[in-house]
Amino acid sequence: MIRQFLILMFLAVFSCLNCFSQIITPDNRLQQIINQYGQVEVTLPYTDKKSMEILTTNVSILSVKDKVVNVSLSPLTMDWFIQQKYDYQIVEKAAPKGVISALNLNKALDWDIYPTYTQYDSIMQSFKTLYPSLCRLDTIGRSINGKLIFALKISNNPATDGDNPSVFYTSTMHGDETGGYILMLHLADYLLKNYLVSDRVKNLIDNLDIWINPLANPDGTYNNGNTINSPTRYNANGYDLNRNFPDPFTPNTVKQKETLDMIKFLRKHKFVLSANFHSGTEVVNYPWDRWFSRFHADDSWFNAISRSYADTAHVYAGPEYMNFLNNGVTRGADWYIVYGGRQDFETWELNGREVTIELDDQYVTPAPQLPLLWQNNWHSLLGYLENALYGIHGLVRNISSHAPLSAEVFIIGHDKDSSQVYSDTLSGSFVRFLSPGSWNLTFSAAGYRDTTINAIVYSGQKTDLIVDMSPITSGIEPINSTTHLLIYPNPASDVINIVLPDKIEGRMNLRIINQAGILISDSKIQVVQGVPVILDTKYLSAGAYTIVFTSSATGISFHGRIVVIK
Repeated sequence: MIRQFLILMFLAVFSCLNCFSQIITPDNRLQQIINQYGQVEVTLPYTDKKSMEILTTNVSILSVKDKVVNVSLSPLTMDWFIQQKYDYQIVEKAAPKGVISALNLNKALDWDIYPTYTQYDSIMQSFKTLYPSLCRLDTIGRSINGKLIFALKISNNPATDGDNPSVFYTSTMHGDETGGYILMLHLADYLLKNYLVSDRVKNLIDNLDIWINPLANPDGTYNNGNTINSPTRYNANGYDLNRNFPDPFTPNTVKQKETLDMIKFLRKHKFVLSANFHSGTEVVNYPWDRWFSRFHADDSWFNAISRSYADTAHVYAGPEYMNFLNNGVTRGADWYIVYGGRQDFETWELNGREVTIELDDQYVTPAPQLPLLWQNNWHSLLGYLENALYGIHGLVRNISSHAPLSAEVFIIGHDKDSSQVYSDTLSGSFVRFLSPGSWNLTFSAAGYRDTTINAIVYSGQKTDLIVDMSPITSGIEPINSTTHLLIYPNPASDVINIVLPDKIEGRMNLRIINQAGILISDSKIQVVQGVPVILDTKYLSAGAYTIVFTSSATGISFHGRIVVIK
């Protein structure tokens, strides 16, 4: 009897031990999900700003709501996350189902189903074929897996760039945020079909160069081939592309191919206004994303155009749509801080104006809901583009010859953190968006005297301005420049970073000239392509200066204007 009891006890203990060996820890479960799907979502309690700073620097935060932080982990970030010993919960989701794809191209053109990648390619090609006088198909580049990243230009003169202000809509840089992808295709189709039908559409196409990039991360969306099946947030290398752009102060040196191609495209076209479409919540998010206590010089203007987008959506979709945070509008850092984001890069380094528009609480918008997403947003989409028709639209030229000039347009006492704009090198044209009011604009060009002009800005109206500048008559010769430089931060007190145009490198002569045309500094430097030149401004007095880089090999010069503050 005793022997039987001992055997039973042994079997019970062995069975319990075996059960314990089968227990899967949360960390093990993280590994399982990431191995299967390439990503996993977790939640953890919001504690304080310092902890959030550490978190956002190392992983991708999806959202912060009701003191809960939603985080997406990839194979690249999972190990770091586990090592931190966070008190987290895994967001267990039903096994992802393949999104039903259109059976043929005609069905895809109904915009109530997702296309295959080859159908998407055909759709973009068909726009070019059907409307050759209104659009041009371009490519931003190829993804890591070789898929084309398309950009469609819609204009009354699509073959020529620079005649009108350029605006840009781009979507789905997070591959599993799919609603904006179809929304952009639908928008392109709507604009092209209605050019001769709608006065509103015709006005947009006649006066703007509208660029649309429906799918910025095709490898994330079509990660398993030609159909959408378990799409992932990340690119093929596991990187979050919206944390991969150059950041003004935080080093993030790894730039993925899609990011590098997009940067070249943005630098080439110099968009005056842009929007980046995402999903996961419903809100319009404007700069800055990276600074909580630092506001863009045009914060009130950004808030107004964001408010207009959300309020228009409320009219057509009802108050329950796009009502997150401040009834559908937030300054990025008020929500949570992001480093290496695209909207801050476009707004900071390229002197543009970009917002991020979150379209849907669901990451993958179900196909039957795509028509509703269009109805909720198409009025807002047109209205946002119309912002580019307002503000100050000007032309800078030589007072005698009327030759166009490349000049910096700066508002003293207002502009900061690269909020100034520049007139185009070839045409001399510029666009400056401002809140309604009276503004004194100062124009600075190498070899010319600064010129200040007052302009009145009205809500929903365009102010035309012609600026004639006089050459400096001094010992410093006028400078024959081909383009301006990328300068940040500007104004600055200690250090300024300067990026020369692509493919410009080698031995350079660097001159610094004050507002009176007096040469302050003349030195030789070595420029490496893509690496910022760091200019120490501590020895300069407060004021505005022209900086001129001249290639020792070609004699070609590049100039810009810096403002030193003390």
